[in-house]
Amino acid sequence: MTEITPTPRQRAFQSWERGVFLHFGLRTFYEGWRDFDPRPMDPAAFQPSALDCDQWAAVAKEAGFRYMIMTAKHHDGFANWPSATTDFSVARSSWRAGQGDVVREFTDACHRYGLKVGLYYSPYDAASPVYADERAYDDYFLTQVSELLVPYGQIDILWFDGCGSEGHQYDWPRLMAEVRRMQPELLIFNEGDPDIRWIGNEDGYAPLGTRNVKDGRWLCPECDARLRENNWFYSAGDAHTVKSVDELMGMYDLSCGRGCNLLLNVGPDRRGLLPEADAARLVEFGRALERRVAHPIATLADCRREGNAWAVEAKPYLVADHAVIGEETALGEHIRRFALVAETPHGGKRITLFEGQSVGQRAICRFPTVHARRLWLEVTEAEGEVSLSRLEWHHAGDASR
Repeated sequence: MTEITPTPRQRAFQSWERGVFLHFGLRTFYEGWRDFDPRPMDPAAFQPSALDCDQWAAVAKEAGFRYMIMTAKHHDGFANWPSATTDFSVARSSWRAGQGDVVREFTDACHRYGLKVGLYYSPYDAASPVYADERAYDDYFLTQVSELLVPYGQIDILWFDGCGSEGHQYDWPRLMAEVRRMQPELLIFNEGDPDIRWIGNEDGYAPLGTRNVKDGRWLCPECDARLRENNWFYSAGDAHTVKSVDELMGMYDLSCGRGCNLLLNVGPDRRGLLPEADAARLVEFGRALERRVAHPIATLADCRREGNAWAVEAKPYLVADHAVIGEETALGEHIRRFALVAETPHGGKRITLFEGQSVGQRAICRFPTVHARRLWLEVTEAEGEVSLSRLEWHHAGDASR
């Protein structure tokens, strides 16, 4: 049987681990509007008085995020770039004297700060007069996407939101052939010819046993979630719902810790800046993660392999409260069940600390603090030869929360 493995670009994507999601557009200026809201919006209202995409990128960089994805066009159809296909765009605003281009400023900022660039594009378009004509809309779709993929340099991710497209038939083979031609290294989320799949909820939590191989192909799982409780776009009334570092750490363990990427949303405000509370929390979160993994007590290089077990020991004892495991995914995904085990320092008794169902890119396993003379990872069920890319034992204490 042919082994299913990720492409080099998929492996790179999974190593990026965390991304910032940015919902920003005309909706930002309409408090209380919701997805598919029937109330009209006027492009003239788009007036971000102090738009600074460098601020977005600087915060993401400081917080340890590796990529950003911004809404180029949401379901309402408003284009954050001066599209030739529609009057419902930034070009119909007096912002930047009618010459504004948020996509340009965003992509340039990402490139300056060394962040991977993602653009969100809703295939559904409430503003397009030809949406009901499927073939005509394919042309419209393709023209808009070409406006995004050709002029702005390297685009790393095109994030297709399937919401609203139910029942609409797109000519995906034609569309994807052109998309791949324009950006051969592009990663596609969710629709058409995807490289990345949605985990199935918007809470940032992946199911236990999440795997990369689905429907006979490698599809990198990604968890999207909001930093604030309810709103994707900025709202003036929910700053008190910004999640705590402790909540975000739990989200991290249930997304990245289950082999997924975490895409965490912040809505830039009406100035065009990340709100102060949100920006500060992203940085706090990033620093907490750094503290947690800064000083492993042992790594893969310190472990001795015995069959499908990797053990480390020390005198008089080791103290640990979590482990990070990774498979060498270039060779596939083989671990089906595993256990983390300790041998007690007095009496040499075996204590199971953690049992898991999958590893893939990474498994983060927290357990009560233990001191032991020996710690080991034991793969109890596998399909094929197991090869690890990482095994770290940590004692983070309060930094693990």
